[in-house]
This record gives sequence, C-alpha cells and structure tokens, in this order.
Amino acid sequence: MDKIEIEGGKSLAGEVSISGAKNAALPVMAASILSSGENLIYNVPRLRDISTFGKLLAYLGMGYHQENGEVILQSANISSIEAPYDFVKTMRASVLVLGPLLARAGEAKVSLPGGCAIGARPINLHIIGLEKMGAKITLTEGYIHAKAKRLKGAAVYFDMPTVTGTENLMMAAALADGETLLENAACEPEVVDLADALTSMGANIRGAGTNIIRINGVSNLRPLNYRIIPDRIETGTFLVGAAITGGDVKINNCNPEHAEAIINKLKETGTNITSEGDTLHVKGPDKPTAEDIKTMPYPGFPTDMQAQFMALMTLAQGTSLITENIFENRFMHVAEMRRMGADIKVEGSIAKVKGVELLKGAPVMATDLRASASLVVAGLAAQGTTIIDRVYHIDRGYQRIEEKLKVLGARIRRVKE
Repeated sequence: MDKIEIEGGKSLAGEVSISGAKNAALPVMAASILSSGENLIYNVPRLRDISTFGKLLAYLGMGYHQENGEVILQSANISSIEAPYDFVKTMRASVLVLGPLLARAGEAKVSLPGGCAIGARPINLHIIGLEKMGAKITLTEGYIHAKAKRLKGAAVYFDMPTVTGTENLMMAAALADGETLLENAACEPEVVDLADALTSMGANIRGAGTNIIRINGVSNLRPLNYRIIPDRIETGTFLVGAAITGGDVKINNCNPEHAEAIINKLKETGTNITSEGDTLHVKGPDKPTAEDIKTMPYPGFPTDMQAQFMALMTLAQGTSLITENIFENRFMHVAEMRRMGADIKVEGSIAKVKGVELLKGAPVMATDLRASASLVVAGLAAQGTTIIDRVYHIDRGYQRIEEKLKVLGARIRRVKE
C-alpha cells in the first residue's frame, strides 16, 4: 500500500494545470450506453475510479480504451445488464449505469452501491423516479432489478437535490416516451456537463443548471464526441494549497466560475486571487483570517472542499465554525489533523476550529478521498515530516497529485511498499 511523504514548510510557487473532472467524466461515460457506435470522450483524468468504471462498462459488453486523456468506448453491443457487487462496492458512481441500461436494454440489475464511508447516501430517489417513469423495480439479495419495455415521461420531484439521482433520471429520460420533468434537481456543473454531452448526442434537454429540468425523449442517440470540463475540486484543492503555504501559484485550464464559492471564501481569509480566462492567480496570506463555512448544494460551498478548507483554518488567526450540511459522517479527518497539532472540537455537524501557530508533521491515515487531500494540504504547511497512509483514496480523485505539487516546489514523494 503506497504512502505519501511530505517535508512541509515550503511555499508553493509556479504553474499547475487542472485535469478533467472525474465527477463529470463518470456520468458522461455512462451516457455512452445510450448510443450504438464509437464514443470519444476527451480531457478524461487517469484515475482509479475512471479505470474501475471503464472495466464495468467492458463487463457490460462495451469496448473500453483510455490513452493520453482520451477514452474510447465502443457501445454497439450490450451483452450484460448486470453491474455486479465486485464493481459497485468500490465506487458508488457505478449506480449511474442503472438509468441508461434500463432505457436502452429495457432491463438493468445493479448492486446497491458502496464507495467512501462518509455517511448514508441512499438511492431511493433514483428508484422512486424510475418507478414514476413506468419501471417495475424489485430489491433482492442486495441488487436493484429494474424492467421496462420503454420508459415513459413523468413528473419527478426530488425531496432533496441529488446529483447522481438527477443524472440517472436525465439519462433514462433521454430515450423515454414523452416529456420528463425533474423538479428540485441538482444544479452542479457536472450535471450541466452531462446535459451538454447528451444534447450533443441528440437529446432534447432544457433547464440544466437550474432546479427544473425538462427532457423530451427521442428514439435514438448518436455516439459521443465530447470534452469534459475541468475539475473544480482539484482547482479548489490547489487554491487552498497555495493559500496555506503563503504561496504564489498560477492555476491553468480551470473554470473560475465553477469555483466561485471557494474563491470568494478564500478571499475572505486574506488570500489574493485574480482570474483571467481559464487561469487563476493565487497568493497566500502571511496568516489567514478565520472564516466560517457551511457546506451546501451548488452554488454553495461544496462538501468536497470542506476538509481542505478546514486544514487552512487550523492555522488561521481566530476561531472558525465549519458546518457540514451534506453528509453526516464527514469529519473523519479531524482526528488525524489533531495528531498534527490542530485544535478542533466537533459537536454534531459543526466543527469548531481554533487556529494554532503551527502544525507538526506526523504519521496520519486517509479515510476517504477528500480527507486524504486535506491531509496533503496540512502536510504542505506542517513543520517536519508528514507520512500519509492509505493514499489509494487520493488516487480515486486526483491525477498525479504528488507530481503536480513537486513541480510547484513541494518536497513530496510517493513511497511504494
């Protein structure tokens, strides 16, 4: 099991390029199920989750190849309608094959999902929506088994916004008979990217990016030829990395608009950030000012940046309150940050972070994807050596993070075991 070793205390400086967004690439890859032919997807990051999802699509009978940021998916034949537990247990996003498989093949059997242990993420909203569209669904032996000769358009109201639920139903509705109305839909840029990809295939979708999406089903879709948006969470992570080290970094190939909530909050801490086109220039403060955050669905502050921002607040002047409103179990990084000298107290969904003069390097353990990123960020600023175990978590969402940080002057290396 690989580890990451960081000798902290060095300011980041230089330029870094942002990779394509994993959370946009996965649903777009799932959308290829809806076509029959050769699908080309560009700007796809080389990540463990992408590889796992590609293997799942290959298990369904599709051809899968990734090279130099390009994914090729041959979707002429679908020979299986089952997404087995062995795939889905490692990555919750595998449930995204449910909607398109059902729409194309008339049947889908998908294992109930696993993924990061950051709290309950039920898929009942996916199931309720598909049932409203005419699917007959049974839950047996840990599998969702759905059948429908052809799905029918329906009005679906989400009790709470769900990104994967919105994406799953949007893909299912693309080939349904009639109009589907999704209300209280998720507004994230990744949802918009999927809608744009589906539209490029010939789908009829309006309203993506708002909480009301209308989809008029069509009889067939052409193969994909599409470029994935930049990763806003990777962008945010490098913004915080520059801020916490008092660095001076240019972040290229990003979309500043998608990271607006992160940028605005970092500016409040005293971080200087300017944007020009697809480039952000960030200069970290001598000592950040403590600021409160509350995680919210987009366009609010993203839950996927909560841990990284907390790392910055451990060294801030003053006390900050960090409220986690999305997942009930997303403070697992707190115990590890305390090992580095952070002063953090958790009460329910609120973490009270009192800034300290310095963090000290220590052996720490990653518990999930974003927690691992926060420990890297903390290690960059800590005095001494930080060794992060279980970095396979970070490999799920960041492409070559240690190499990118090394270019910025970080003293970081991957230790193979």
